[in-house]
Amino acid sequence: MSAAMSEYSKLYDQSIHDPQRFWGIFARNFLSWDHDFHTTQNGSFAGGDVSWFLGGRLNASFNCIDRHALRCPNKIAINYVSDDGTNDCSLTYRELLAQVCSLAGTLRAMGVNKGDVVTIYLPMIPEAAIAMLACARIGAVHSVVFAGFSADALADRIVDARSRVLITADEGRRGGKAVRLKEVVDEAVAKPSCAGLVSSVLVHRHVGVENLPWTEGRDRWWREEQERQPRYIEPVSISAEDPLFLLYTSGSTGKPKGVQHTIGGYLLGAATTGKYVLGLGQNDRLFCAGDVGWITGHTYAVYSPLILGATTVIFEGTPVFPTPSRYWEIVDRLQVTHFYAAPTALRLLKRLGNDHITPFAMQHLRVLASVGEPIAPDVWTWYHDVVGQEKCSVVDTYWQTETGSHVVAPLAGVTPTKPGAATLPFFGIEPVLLEPVTGTPVEGDGVEGVLAFKQPWPSMARTILGDHKRFVDTYLKVYEGYYFTGDRASRDADGHYWILGRVDDVINVSGHRLSTAEIEAALLSHASVGEAAVVGVNDELTGQAVVAFISTTAASEDPADLAGRLRRHVRESIGAFAAPKKVVVVDDLPKTRSGKIMRRILRKIAAGEQDQLGDLSTLADPSVVERIIHAVHG
Repeated sequence: MSAAMSEYSKLYDQSIHDPQRFWGIFARNFLSWDHDFHTTQNGSFAGGDVSWFLGGRLNASFNCIDRHALRCPNKIAINYVSDDGTNDCSLTYRELLAQVCSLAGTLRAMGVNKGDVVTIYLPMIPEAAIAMLACARIGAVHSVVFAGFSADALADRIVDARSRVLITADEGRRGGKAVRLKEVVDEAVAKPSCAGLVSSVLVHRHVGVENLPWTEGRDRWWREEQERQPRYIEPVSISAEDPLFLLYTSGSTGKPKGVQHTIGGYLLGAATTGKYVLGLGQNDRLFCAGDVGWITGHTYAVYSPLILGATTVIFEGTPVFPTPSRYWEIVDRLQVTHFYAAPTALRLLKRLGNDHITPFAMQHLRVLASVGEPIAPDVWTWYHDVVGQEKCSVVDTYWQTETGSHVVAPLAGVTPTKPGAATLPFFGIEPVLLEPVTGTPVEGDGVEGVLAFKQPWPSMARTILGDHKRFVDTYLKVYEGYYFTGDRASRDADGHYWILGRVDDVINVSGHRLSTAEIEAALLSHASVGEAAVVGVNDELTGQAVVAFISTTAASEDPADLAGRLRRHVRESIGAFAAPKKVVVVDDLPKTRSGKIMRRILRKIAAGEQDQLGDLSTLADPSVVERIIHAVHG
């Protein structure tokens, strides 16, 4: 064992056996406190009342900006890369402080007070981070809604949060196309459910749209309002357990869940995982390709790099516009040291060939991270060998919106890695594999089960806004005394964890318990398959049957012929019992805007329950659903 791994083991043991002392020391080392906390942690999963750093007071904006602006005011805090590359800019920590303070003053002048929720509907531009930090400075709660959600989805989130103030832009740009923002906001606010709720809409002139629809008395220009405010206002001292933000996730019921994170614990999770998992330091430049509308963008495009005094790269565009070299050109030009993206984007870029990568030296790059789903071993190897030129650490991170920060992941340059494995738990995370029916722990190595956690950690969400019972029932009561991730995992002989997919992604065919992830991996190993998703449907003969949905890399393929070859391929790769009963060849799969395949939708379609699809607002292209229904049912 290396000295670095020995140090990890030592710190990990301390975090499990004496979490009060461990996290107390880390909290005081990583964060600046206005008033020290008297109790490190209180409450339990069983009680549904977990809390951290009681009595402590701090401010997220101060921790992300002021302390760095005092030490190195001219250091670049944000490098912004526009969609077409013609409007790039940068902000120093001093400039970021001035922008955040003047916007915070604007919000306060508009009547926003501590605890009020401000909805942010902005593209991936510096103003998104500025808006989040301005809310944090005055103790308001930000609720970022992905700039691409429909008016209905936006209205649902505004209403649930009871948000009176909304921040948006005239338009965005993505892949060379206009993204309507102000128009969508107007549609959302005009919904009957929003009647009389939103009193102010603050608009950033991002693109310069002429004749923008305007409601006098409600709509205000960002810059004009900012100019009336001072360049510095004092940060408000906030209790560590007060909410920092809401982030909505969608469930099968169709009602979005407002997951609520608190200031102290969340900031500590963002800081410690940034330092230890990603190996991020104040002289580094992190390019996190996750949008700020999702938890990845919150934690690793905004809070983590700024808390650590690093530089964050904020990119408004897509990986293939104007060419598939876009990511690598940015990494090379901005001397990026850490790159973080989803396997969906990496699979796409791998398929497009290495000629788009090799012209770029990317000599400063040290860490390559992935997020959102397990990364397939062949993509992991390509990421390491081709993108990283065999010299970068690959960090496959497992976590969720509800965990706030990484929970199972290798430490860059420290943990021995394996393609496709999430590897080892982070500090304070004590994983356990449970037998699905009885909930008893599955002991030993070479086993699998439901992944759960034994004890609380600082960055975990505290509740669902307005429905704490739903939070407790969803995460803390499924297996009493544990946090339920909803995922299955295995543990190998080295104690490394492998994420196998959601708990409901297990198919029982004639007594064989099959992992959909394993069948998908077999399908993806076929040269004609671009993407794959596998679901189970009820079957009178076998109990359940396997249905595979695939998009092909070869448009000229005959669907029926390809389906037959894929069934044979799975039979040869895994066994006859795993061969799909039906293979549906489609042009695309239903994915969220963050790239996650929505298997619950495919499961409903395969079962003939297309009238019960639930919330579709998170889909990047809802029209895909109708095409899949037609392919399955005609």
